Amino acid sequence: MLIFDHLGLSVADIDRAREQFDPVMRALGFDRHDRENDTSWQRDGEPEFILLPAREPDSGPHVHGRVGWQHLAFEVGSRAEVDRLHDIATGAGWTVVRDPKLYPRFTDRYYASFVEDDNGIRIEFMNNPPRSDQ
Repeated sequence: MLIFDHLGLSVADIDRAREQFDPVMRALGFDRHDRENDTSWQRDGEPEFILLPAREPDSGPHVHGRVGWQHLAFEVGSRAEVDRLHDIATGAGWTVVRDPKLYPRFTDRYYASFVEDDNGIRIEFMNNPPRSDQ
C-alpha cells in the first residue's frame, strides 16, 4: 500500500505548466490525464502527480527556501539518465539551478541536477547507486 497517494501542485498558468511538466513526466514513464480543471500523471506503483490552477495566480512564483515546497527528487537508474532528463527539462523551458554533477557531500556516488519551472517549482534528478564494494 502506498503511503503517499498523490501530490498536488498549484500553478499560475496551467497550460504552461503542462508544457513544462509533460515531457519530464512522460520521460519518467508516467501517463498524462487531462480533466476540466487539472492535469495529472500516473504510473503503476507510484503516487499520482497533479497540477491544479492556483486560486490566486497573481501571488507570484514560489521562492525556494521559503516555508513550503523545497524540491521533489526523482531517483533514476544512471548518471546518463540524470543527464537525459536534465536535457528534456531544459528543452521544455525549465531553468537550470545546478547542472548535472557529483555531490560528494551527500555520498561519493551521488550525481544530480536541479531545475525550476516558471512557477519556481524545483525538481531534482538524482542517481545514488549502492556501494559496489559491500
